[in-house]
Amino acid sequence: MEVLLIHVCKTRALLALILLMWVPMEVMAGTENATHLSTRPSSLNIGALFTLNSVIGRAAKPAIYAAIDDVNSDPSILPGTKLEVILHDTNCNGFLGTVEALQLIENDVVAAIGPQSSGIAHVISHVVNELHYPYFVRTTQSDHFQMYAVADVVEYFGWREVIAIFMDDDCGRNGISILGDALAKKHSKISYKAAFSPGASKNAITELLVGVNLMESRVFVVHVNPDSGLTIFSVAKSLGMMTAGYVWIATDWLPSHLDSLESPGLDTMNLVQGVVALRHHTADTDLKKSFMSRWKKLKHEGSSGFNSYALYAYDSIWLAARALEVFFNEGGKISFSDDPKLKDTNRSTLHLTSLRIFDGGQQYLQTILKMNFTGVSGQIQFDQDKYLVHPAYEILNIGGTGSRRIGYWSNSTGLSVIAPEILYKRPVSANTTAQLYSIIWPGETTAIPRGWVFPNNGTPLRIAVPYRVSYQEFVAKDKSPPGVRGYCIDVFEAAVNLLPYAVPRNYVLYGNGKRNPEYSNLVFDVAQNNFDAAVGDVTITTNGTRIVDFTQPYMESGLVVVVPVKEQKTSPWAFLKPFTYQMWLVTGAFFLFVGAVVWILEHRMNQEFRGPPRKQLMTIFWFSFSTMFFSHRENTVSTLGRLVLIIWLFVVLIIISSYTASLTSILTMQQLTSRIEGIDSLIASNDPIGVQDGSFAWKYLVDELNIAESRLIKLKTMENYIEALQYGPKRGGVAAIVDELPYIELFMSNTKCKFRTVGQEFIKSGWGFAFQKDSPLAVDLSTAILQLLENGDLQKIHNKWLAHNECSIQMIEVDSDRLSLTSFWGLFLICGVACFLSLTVFFCRILCQYRRFIPAAVEGDVEEIVSGSTRSRPSIRSASFKNLMDFVDTKEEKIKHMLKRKGSDSKHDEASPSSGGPLHSPS
Repeated sequence: MEVLLIHVCKTRALLALILLMWVPMEVMAGTENATHLSTRPSSLNIGALFTLNSVIGRAAKPAIYAAIDDVNSDPSILPGTKLEVILHDTNCNGFLGTVEALQLIENDVVAAIGPQSSGIAHVISHVVNELHYPYFVRTTQSDHFQMYAVADVVEYFGWREVIAIFMDDDCGRNGISILGDALAKKHSKISYKAAFSPGASKNAITELLVGVNLMESRVFVVHVNPDSGLTIFSVAKSLGMMTAGYVWIATDWLPSHLDSLESPGLDTMNLVQGVVALRHHTADTDLKKSFMSRWKKLKHEGSSGFNSYALYAYDSIWLAARALEVFFNEGGKISFSDDPKLKDTNRSTLHLTSLRIFDGGQQYLQTILKMNFTGVSGQIQFDQDKYLVHPAYEILNIGGTGSRRIGYWSNSTGLSVIAPEILYKRPVSANTTAQLYSIIWPGETTAIPRGWVFPNNGTPLRIAVPYRVSYQEFVAKDKSPPGVRGYCIDVFEAAVNLLPYAVPRNYVLYGNGKRNPEYSNLVFDVAQNNFDAAVGDVTITTNGTRIVDFTQPYMESGLVVVVPVKEQKTSPWAFLKPFTYQMWLVTGAFFLFVGAVVWILEHRMNQEFRGPPRKQLMTIFWFSFSTMFFSHRENTVSTLGRLVLIIWLFVVLIIISSYTASLTSILTMQQLTSRIEGIDSLIASNDPIGVQDGSFAWKYLVDELNIAESRLIKLKTMENYIEALQYGPKRGGVAAIVDELPYIELFMSNTKCKFRTVGQEFIKSGWGFAFQKDSPLAVDLSTAILQLLENGDLQKIHNKWLAHNECSIQMIEVDSDRLSLTSFWGLFLICGVACFLSLTVFFCRILCQYRRFIPAAVEGDVEEIVSGSTRSRPSIRSASFKNLMDFVDTKEEKIKHMLKRKGSDSKHDEASPSSGGPLHSPS
């Protein structure tokens, strides 16, 4: 006969019933050696292997009987063949369960559900693999998905570490291993694995929980046997671990246990108030509702209440029956053959030769994997990994006398408050983000627990503080508690006081007090667990962030270059320094040029620009340079002259304003004594560079900017800074110092601004507090630092320690205040173009007027026009360049008068008799 074993492994540590179906290729079918062929037999046996007196066994037993009855009463499934069930009790014993499983095969079963124990399942899996039983099919959801659901819940609430409490058997260890992998993908981890042996006493569990209660994490994932799991919560309650601040997450063992009870008592429910638990999700179909309505009638003596494993056990029987029906319809036959490798040894009572090979095993396996139907638990269909499709869980919050569903989880949609079967019908892009309803946590609070506390073992935080010898305003040793003082300490203390919990701490000086410590070593010691944190002027660097967690920066920083300066000596020729000599030449030339242009444009019509040549020359010079002070007394009357003058006055305004600002800067600003203009010129030079002892600047200059170490000089104190800069490179000092901006601000303030920074900050950074990786304190203190910034307390602390005589941190450069022609050539170009266009229009107008008077010149009128006399007039052809110049020099008023007179004469000639016109008497 064909034997199909549906293997049910109740993982006591995973708290999930794993229904595994395997198809044996070798079974016991009798003691005959001949090949036996069979078509559809009149009856087939279905085996079941459970611990009947267990939560899962009590639920599975009536479901299996109900499924057998329903299959036998359905004429469309295995007609003419009756299914019967053979139920064996493993009594929760690994050895007896293994014997029962082997005996079950001897009963000619075609399928078997079980075993329930993970230990029995492990032994049988080896036996059946050796006997060619490699075909296992899981007919419940894999705990792989359940552990990823737990990881998503942990990520949803922002917890970084959990403690796993589990039973130390195969299923327990495997499940927690999967949980660790799932958490790692969410950047979280299992901080401690608390395992206890099967059947552990209450005292052993008490000792275990006392130990984990001394640890930092307050998020516990409980993955144990549903028959003994409540002991965990009973002990936890007695230890005060079911109060506010604790988080308990139970896998599906807890809902299975509570669902199996007819009505959980108050004592039981009081043990699990506030617990978050996972339960297999099965859609509320009509088929499921019909099955649940029959449940009370289905229960046999000793069985318990309904849970999800009853649904899976019921569907497993139907899966085996439907697969057999398809197997027979496709021509499959139940036939067995001997295995020549199996032989009985002398005096052996195992009867190995009675085990024979099922020839249709491979075909039957493929039939099972292709099955697709709707059962009471939902869709029964397998994916390519032989898992049931659409794994999903309900997220429950235990409270009061029952539980409340706060959301769902599925492997394709994650956490959601919408049922997975609804989300499956939506496009992937329409799926909602992770969401759960509010939870009432242990202690009857709705506030999300922080998930961690300081370890309750009497050990305060070990905080390393740099033992500085310079710039002790930031951090320094102090004789009074807490032993340190300074700006950085006050910021840290103020931030800690904003936390909603106490932070026990001890400050430990880092360094010998003779020189500043190496800050890179300080950060490394925190990463190596030599200290819990580092508090002080610790710069946030890229390398540091790889090994520790920094808080939000509480002080902006950056590297700058410092050089010495000297006061500018007074010079009698200081007024020439604002402009370069090219600028002076061009400016003077334009004053004369614009004066000449305005004179040309105004000469014919403005009496103030006329007169003897000497007077007109003086007018040009006076008008030109008086515009510098806007004090010119001559009025412009021509349109072109006014246009040129307006543009020129705008140019003069810009030049005078720039000159004034530059001269003021030159007379008041200090002068650099170094030729260093910034980090680029410093790199290009070969001069020595000063660096603060212990600063990260040394490593940055060498590794990032490729500056030779031989050029760098370590400076320990502020006095060393002053001496090195004053001596300079020629006297054994340095050309410049590279240091962080907070130190330099304090340095320049204390030295009364005798030194200045040049160039710009060439690296931006900040100061923060360093903690070990994944420390939740780094996150909480970052929030506290932002609160200090928003409420102004951070500035108050700054003013307390660092508010001294402030120097302007203006980055000055050599000769940066001299104005060159480059900055003003655009203005000169505009003015020059305006002058050229105005002159062009002016001379075009003159030429047009002159041409109109050429006929008058023939009649002798030119001489009269230009001289105002009535002397004899030469011919027009004898007119010279002098006549043209005289014409240009004639006032515009006379030209217009002559044009008017010429027009009157022309009309008179047209009216005379000689011209054929009418005669008029003289006026």
